[in-house]
Amino acid sequence: MKKTFARIAAVLMAAPLVLTAACGSSDLSSSSKITIVGQDFTEGNIMTALYGDLLKDAGYKTQIKNFTARSVYIKPMEKNQVQISADYLSSMTDELNHEANGADAPEVATPDTAQTLAVLTKLANKVGLTPLTPAPAQDANAYAVTKKFAQANNLTTLSDLGKLGQPIKLAAAPDCATRQSCKLGLKSVYNINITAVQPLGFDSPQGKSALVKGEVQLAQVATTDATLDAQGLVILTDDQKLQNAENLVPIVNSAWLKKNAKAATALNKLSAVLTTADLTAMIDKVDSQRDEVSTVASDYLKSKGLI
Repeated sequence: MKKTFARIAAVLMAAPLVLTAACGSSDLSSSSKITIVGQDFTEGNIMTALYGDLLKDAGYKTQIKNFTARSVYIKPMEKNQVQISADYLSSMTDELNHEANGADAPEVATPDTAQTLAVLTKLANKVGLTPLTPAPAQDANAYAVTKKFAQANNLTTLSDLGKLGQPIKLAAAPDCATRQSCKLGLKSVYNINITAVQPLGFDSPQGKSALVKGEVQLAQVATTDATLDAQGLVILTDDQKLQNAENLVPIVNSAWLKKNAKAATALNKLSAVLTTADLTAMIDKVDSQRDEVSTVASDYLKSKGLI
């Protein structure tokens, strides 16, 4: 949901039990109410709120349930106990690929949005799911430096950093050292001289703090991180497209979709306008300005004339 490092969350032992119990309830199985799911962090909560408001406006009764990882809700979606998820293009692609071909199956997602959508569609259709139109908005892996470091060395891209030729310490997820999308790719694709990886986590406060303090020169972050500018950090453009496409994409149960085309129409209208900058701004309103998720989502949809 790639798994990007942002999406590789260990599932709480109790979480499947919660969802299983819920899916046995009349609410989740009722044809009069649809269930929208996502992952339980600020961005995921915003996306499911956006979907919920759109579908309410289209005449549906909805309920939202956010969980620690998509592996909790995949099977209920396939059984039409859950109708819609707010998901990520490459992450869902690799999730379904691993479900179909085993945990060790090579990743099939790519940095190309259209190509990855074609792969996802084939995998999803086999288990009764349909991806709708991906939004331009992405929450992908990215790499940041301090603005001061970027300005001093005229850096705007990861290629620029590679050409700089300096030894670079990187703050990243614990498995970075063995990932093509992290240390391996930064070396092979960009020729960045990664001399050490500090396992401080993906887009973590600890990693960004180490970057600000000069303990590392590069940190792994998310493209929708709304805190970077205030901390004096800037993302270097992935100009050689090392990272997989992580467009926000609605995933819908196929059987339900056949009888509910207006739901796809409503969700696709959001996908047509939602940008990474829009999503980042909404996250900032929730996390920094302490606005309610429901208010932020509703205000955004109204500003775009969607509800």
